[in-house]
Amino acid sequence: MKLTGYILLLIMLTSSCQQSVESGTTIEVSESELRDKINGGIIGQFFGNLNGLVHENQYNEEPGNVLEYIPDLSNGAITDDDTDIEFVYIHHMLEYDQIFLPYDTILNLWIENLSTMIWCSNEYARKVMNLGIKPPYTGRILFNPWAIFNISGQFLCEQFALISPGMPQTAAKIGTHYTHVAVDGEPIQTTQLYDAMIACAFFENDIMAVIDAGLQSVDPASEIHSIVSNVIDLYHQNPQDWRATRLAIKEEYWNGEFGGLGGSNGYRIITAATIGSLLYGCGDFVESIRHGFNFGWDADNVTAMIGTIIGVINGEKWIREQGWIIKDSYINDRRPGLPAQMTIGEFAEMHLDLAKFNIISTGGEALDKDGERFYRIKTEKPAVVEKIPVPLHRHNELLSEFKPKILEGLKGDPSNQAAAVYLAVCLGIANEVEQDLSEEWKMAISSFMPYYEQLFAHGMWSQEARNYFNEVVINGETAAKYPLVP
Repeated sequence: MKLTGYILLLIMLTSSCQQSVESGTTIEVSESELRDKINGGIIGQFFGNLNGLVHENQYNEEPGNVLEYIPDLSNGAITDDDTDIEFVYIHHMLEYDQIFLPYDTILNLWIENLSTMIWCSNEYARKVMNLGIKPPYTGRILFNPWAIFNISGQFLCEQFALISPGMPQTAAKIGTHYTHVAVDGEPIQTTQLYDAMIACAFFENDIMAVIDAGLQSVDPASEIHSIVSNVIDLYHQNPQDWRATRLAIKEEYWNGEFGGLGGSNGYRIITAATIGSLLYGCGDFVESIRHGFNFGWDADNVTAMIGTIIGVINGEKWIREQGWIIKDSYINDRRPGLPAQMTIGEFAEMHLDLAKFNIISTGGEALDKDGERFYRIKTEKPAVVEKIPVPLHRHNELLSEFKPKILEGLKGDPSNQAAAVYLAVCLGIANEVEQDLSEEWKMAISSFMPYYEQLFAHGMWSQEARNYFNEVVINGETAAKYPLVP
């Protein structure tokens, strides 16, 4: 490449994502630079995720006291839910040459690959799939009690942004398509927040500007918007005192429990901890991850996100220059339909291939300059892709969608009958359905009973809801008060 072209490229790569997209220009990036950024994000995610496991849920009431951190992948990388659920999607996007896999395909992928080593909202979504309920309804709040608060929206989204460089809206659209499998509402806002941040981090190295891009991608009416804004204010109030900010976050967002909105795996505390760690890390890779450990709670999820963002900013070349031990191995011992072993480089290359495909399919183009392949990216302004649903529970929408299926299902085979019971009870129409189809309802209740304990008895439903489920399903009191919709 000629020197003038190289200088021009550097200027474009270090320019603000916000500036480039607002002017409506395109960005040209070499394939080697694109690979460097993507690989940096992947390695950073592995560092944060796997090095963070020993700190997971260790510091709740009090912050951690990790004084020194040296990134280490001397044993290579392994499958963990922070990366391997997305691995299932990424692998099959390439296989099918399709960025947005249809939900019927996603259902089959979960059945084949995601029956074990999943937790919380993802585990519950998988159980609902056993009834024949398909995504994205497996992530609807009325059907999945974890969906209203779980962090699945943020720890299962990073890799969709890694294939969307400079395209925050595209990243958010891809991310929400997949995270809707297990969550809705505020957790979907976290998908938009972080996917936009990662997408803009390809061409923006200022952390505050990256966070601002994420904030522009979140519905102003959402709680996530207020949480991010609040943490930024706390940082400005206590620029040299992360412990003061951490204490304020704990007092406002932590409920002292594992689950629920303010629990250690709820969107409130984890979003606040992630943004706080990024701010106090001041763009430094090691210090940002160290702060993520010390902010605590579900720390490996916090630091996986941090590692991805700053890994993209710094790139693989910079990471390698630090001298940290990185064994080039990614072992899959959890997802049976995928390769059992890859190198980290091969794992990252999958994302590069998808990024090139994504760039072209969104209006960009590939071109050669002086014997080197470049990609002209049609950049996007950070913007809200999906607003908070009103009402949050989507009751009328779901009732219109499922009532005919419930009535039809009650007349079908036992598996359809079981699903019909579940849907009718969750939608609060059990009494109406029983009156219309009393004999079919009795048979359907028998078909549903094997599923009862693993679904309705689950601790994430409120006690009021569990009492209602018990009255309807066990005691046959279908006219019981329906508590799930205000």
